[in-house]
Amino acid sequence: MQSLGLDAVFGALGRKKRLEEAPAESKLARCLTTLDLIALGIGSTLGVGVYVLAGSVSRDIAGPAVVISFAIAALASVFAGLCYAEFGARVPRAGSAYIYSYVTMGEFIAFLIGWTLILEYVIGSASVVRGLSTYVDALLNNTMRKAFESAAPIDVSNLSSYPDFFAFGVTLLFAAALAFGAKESSLVNNVFTVVNLVVVLFVIIVGSSKADTSNWKTQPTCTKTDCKFGTGGFAPYGISGIISGAATCFYGFIGFDCVATTGEEAKNPQKSIPIAIVVSLTIIFLAYFGVSTVLTMVLPYYEQNPDAPFPHLFDSIGYQWAKWIVSIGAICGLCASLLGAMFPLPRVIYAMAMDGLIFKWMGKVSSRFQTPLVGTLSAGLLTGILAAIFELSQLVNMMSIGTLLAYSIVAACVLILRYEESEAYEKKEDRDPRTFMFIVKQLVNANRLHHSTRLTSQIVTWLVFFYFVLCICTTGLISAYSDEITNIDTVVLVVLVVLVVLLILSLFFIYMQPVSGKKLAFSVPLVPILPGVSILANTYLMMMLDTMTWVRFIIWMGIGLIIYFSYGVWNSGIREKRFTAKFASTNGSINLGFRNSIDTPKCT
Repeated sequence: MQSLGLDAVFGALGRKKRLEEAPAESKLARCLTTLDLIALGIGSTLGVGVYVLAGSVSRDIAGPAVVISFAIAALASVFAGLCYAEFGARVPRAGSAYIYSYVTMGEFIAFLIGWTLILEYVIGSASVVRGLSTYVDALLNNTMRKAFESAAPIDVSNLSSYPDFFAFGVTLLFAAALAFGAKESSLVNNVFTVVNLVVVLFVIIVGSSKADTSNWKTQPTCTKTDCKFGTGGFAPYGISGIISGAATCFYGFIGFDCVATTGEEAKNPQKSIPIAIVVSLTIIFLAYFGVSTVLTMVLPYYEQNPDAPFPHLFDSIGYQWAKWIVSIGAICGLCASLLGAMFPLPRVIYAMAMDGLIFKWMGKVSSRFQTPLVGTLSAGLLTGILAAIFELSQLVNMMSIGTLLAYSIVAACVLILRYEESEAYEKKEDRDPRTFMFIVKQLVNANRLHHSTRLTSQIVTWLVFFYFVLCICTTGLISAYSDEITNIDTVVLVVLVVLVVLLILSLFFIYMQPVSGKKLAFSVPLVPILPGVSILANTYLMMMLDTMTWVRFIIWMGIGLIIYFSYGVWNSGIREKRFTAKFASTNGSINLGFRNSIDTPKCT
């Protein structure tokens, strides 16, 4: 390999995949139908949230207005989902947000997103399987916990008090199931998802028979100095409680993005991925809305059990037999969530390994099972170890940051690609004059350009970056000075108004630029407003995360940067391809064999 100087390293950070080049034939089997993808989206999302979230949010954060919180969270999720749907149709490849950012942002940003997604899926899978172990152990009166603590106690701070061998074993079992074939594992997921939905429907129907709208008007017993559960009524914690509840409920919709990672295994990805994302999010919202409505109408919000709301609900109305039906649904729902969380992880590893950004042996596809066998089993082993040695609460704290960052990057990619240089203009010999006045006038398209150019594409890219920075400043100000804003502090309000005006102007300038005009199988409506709102909402939620979550995230990213600069920069598939082409042009036609082995793909 040729040596890379410092300039070459910096040049490597921005190298991109070309969207126009036809994707190579994938080694992954195209076997998943639209129904399979819908079931995968529902199964990966409708798990822990539906059995815990509605009870905890209604009691402690929003009250009966939790139904509005779920609606707001669903709307924010739909915004992100539509962005994923457009990219899933544009780039039907394994890797989801990783591939999308590789096409638009360049290799370095793509690696950061891919490394973040690996963290998200590993932690998400570990938290689900640990939750499954905790739920099953609760049904067995904590028999497993007592046995494991007695056999192998752990006395280390920030770790579990015992190794959870059950969680470790279940993780390896599911990893093996995924490694032996996407179609077979999707059939199991479909069964789990159907059972889960039937139990949710059972809860809604049976609970509705005892519903009483007066429970949306009741008030808890409290004094002037002690009113733990708010003021009562439909919104006992006020507007702030509804918004805070929406931030919490948003995490109940995390998981649908796994549908977008199946681009190389869907039979018709341009059609199936957008339909699956929209349909699965709709069904998930209806399930959350129905469950939260029944819970708060059957029992007053302040009487909810935040850890196990359904069994408590049926105990309260005298339906003890229904608890076991709910328990079966909970176990199936958690199993479906585990499959959904583990399914995309080896696909992201596969995509990054095929591009040479992480070790290529991790992306080797089994000729028999047509899945990334080594990557799947390696991911399962790492997930199992984390699930065995960490408590559920420690795992949950790291779940959201990767997802929110990926959602924001995808929304930004939608904006950049929608305004990319049009193919018609690329054929013209003339180019934009780069004078200062021309650029300033182009912000409002006073130059009356009817097709996107290289200049307008660059203007949009810089505006999107500027908008990102403004979102960070705005949401950081709101989270840090919320009390001052509530008390109408003049200085803080003036700064906030200026930032909001700049946000609006940024979106207005983007809107005024000509679009590329490329025909798309599916396109996000209301561009740039909808992706802009999605970025703002996701940034705000990231700002609400605690400091230790950011510290752990920074440590993880530091490990990733070491891998990228010591391995990925030098082994990138794009670098190899360009180096081969350059060498061949100067020394005649030559084949260095960079793309002939079974474990390296053809470049898109």
